[in-house]
Amino acid sequence: MHVRELTADDLAEAWELGRFAFGSNPQRPPHATEVVPGMTRYGAFDDTGRLVGKAVDLHHDQWWSGRAVPAADVAGVAVAPEARGRGVARAMLSALLRGARERGAAVSALYPTIAAPYRACGWEAAGVLRTVDLATAALPRHRPDPRLTVRAGTAADLPAVAALYERVTRHRNGPLTRRGELFDFHAADGGLPGDALTLVEDGGDLVAYASWERGRGYGADSVLTVDEALATTADAARELVGVLGSWASVAPTLRLCPLDGDAVSVHLPLESAREHERDLWMHRPVDVARAIATRGWPGHVRGAVNFALTDALAEWNTGTWRLSVADGAGELTRTGGEADLRLDVRGFALLYAGAARARSVVEAGLLHAVGADPDALDLLGAGGPAQLLDYF
Repeated sequence: MHVRELTADDLAEAWELGRFAFGSNPQRPPHATEVVPGMTRYGAFDDTGRLVGKAVDLHHDQWWSGRAVPAADVAGVAVAPEARGRGVARAMLSALLRGARERGAAVSALYPTIAAPYRACGWEAAGVLRTVDLATAALPRHRPDPRLTVRAGTAADLPAVAALYERVTRHRNGPLTRRGELFDFHAADGGLPGDALTLVEDGGDLVAYASWERGRGYGADSVLTVDEALATTADAARELVGVLGSWASVAPTLRLCPLDGDAVSVHLPLESAREHERDLWMHRPVDVARAIATRGWPGHVRGAVNFALTDALAEWNTGTWRLSVADGAGELTRTGGEADLRLDVRGFALLYAGAARARSVVEAGLLHAVGADPDALDLLGAGGPAQLLDYF
């Protein structure tokens, strides 16, 4: 088996492989067989030259406490049925990680259809992208605030929308920055996301927005799908939720992905939400030293801890390390000798993403503390749990 980057001549075959794997529509989307900037496509070929596997490295950046961390987010992994169970996915992901490290990536996320093969390659479940349904009539209503202006958005408003998204997400851990060649390529048509865009302004400044899709009909099964609803003030969030609630007579169900603890979510009746869909996402470091150095850290956190790390697929991560955090920055340096804390790369992923505390990682068998207090490695997860808002 041979793994290499796909060329333009391979893309039609790669599309067909993915179509069969995921049961996609036979009609190819516009960019399926085009070379797209901001992504690297990998393929595995058998000894006859037939494509038997594919995987895509998406050149994203993720926000981590105010700093953009270069990421190799993985999508479109597919293996021909005749080649499954023969190490094809592992070989592709190994090549993808090497290539991602060479281009400067620090971390990686993916949405698995099955977790076990990715766990075997060092990714670990770190969170869930939840889509919930709410009764539109249950949304709180109030008199419109005369200080705020609500209007329909146009393509000319998209830069302001992107700036508000960044303001809300950049201090969090995990969300994509939505910057770079890949996002520029897909935004080149200048169209609105979804069917429409609703804006809330205060003195001409954008303070909240919702992008949404109307759906079909106006009966009991009609759904208003909100692709995104974000706000920078409580008053703006209240106004936006009121606009969404006004659809109750023709769209009894509101469907959206809430952002935990943000200005909009605290105004939603989430106690009555019904889960419509949940997409597990997984995380792992591409380069552990880079993953520590490029992210932001809470300014009040200070400390240091030594640990040994094992990473079977990305051997450059394996070794004994000293983590030091101070003044909003972190550093990982190699040290000699042994360490009392021995961490598997999947445990590193859990701690880095704030998905588990060190004692839980010990219980999961991904951290071994030999006569040492495992709580010292909670330093790795300082800053709170990570969350994704984009599916890829």
